[in-house]
Amino acid sequence: MRTWNASTENDLRQLLNEWDPIGVADVVQDEYDCMLAPLLRQLHDGASQTEISDFLRHELEDHFGLDPLGLRPEAMAARVIAWWAPVGPAGGTDRAKPFLATNPEQSTPTYPTPCTTQA
Repeated sequence: MRTWNASTENDLRQLLNEWDPIGVADVVQDEYDCMLAPLLRQLHDGASQTEISDFLRHELEDHFGLDPLGLRPEAMAARVIAWWAPVGPAGGTDRAKPFLATNPEQSTPTYPTPCTTQA
């Protein structure tokens, strides 16, 4: 099993910062890092665009306390899926799949826990 590639996480971070639904990415580069591990896990597991969109909508509403209506989580999900395609299982390339951590004694990658939601 391949190990996590740091550039993959950085690329996804850049996508999330370009989307920047709360408008702080120019000041806080890691604001959306809490979504990295869950998104990478979902992508690795073959999540559909709808599943990615549902996750993003949930994060906007429940974690960030935003109304997702004008933030277009569906469009962002399409971007994430398009970005993933060349490196994911369907892409067929020889690039490493993004695992955040791999225990050689486990058959599946392990991930840090995602950020907690606001109360």
